[in-house]
Amino acid sequence: MSHAFEQQPRESAKAFAAFSLYLNLGPQRSTAAVGKQLGKSQGLMERWAAKFDWRSRVAAHAAHLALAEREAIEVTARGNAAEWEKRETELREQEWTLRGELIEAGLKVLGKFKDGSRGATLGDVSRAFEVASKLGRLATGQSPDGENTSGDKLPALHVEVTVALEKIYGEPEVAAPPAIVDVQTVPALPEKTA
Repeated sequence: MSHAFEQQPRESAKAFAAFSLYLNLGPQRSTAAVGKQLGKSQGLMERWAAKFDWRSRVAAHAAHLALAEREAIEVTARGNAAEWEKRETELREQEWTLRGELIEAGLKVLGKFKDGSRGATLGDVSRAFEVASKLGRLATGQSPDGENTSGDKLPALHVEVTVALEKIYGEPEVAAPPAIVDVQTVPALPEKTA
């Protein structure tokens, strides 16, 4: 697919070179500056600029660069999301393994406590089971207090993706929720007669 900022049909190599110079001059570009650098008349540069629509081609080039930048940001965000998903899975596996080890150790200590052996208190056993329970809940997507948090598992990733999307599409417009007003009927006060 040919882009508008590439050499056009019936555009000579010299005319395209002049356009390329015009494009690369940046925001301060002008046909006069191109003519001066190429040693050509400004009139010739203006004719080429009109005939080959240099302004639209510059705009097409800017749009192409913006699209490429957005796509690169999206690819980066997807890659970061995949990496965070992998890290989360590894952490959950580690927590699940530790949970099992803590339960096993807690059961051994509880057995010793039951048979009167020394070495651990009931408080130690209780703490081991409490930590094991918290690790188990975290590993299965719950908060340490047992609430399900599966909708917001990766707040850091959410922030990263939000920043990338805001960079791509601009600041989101958030509509304020409508206010709810609770109105009670109050009986009217009797009027005073003087």
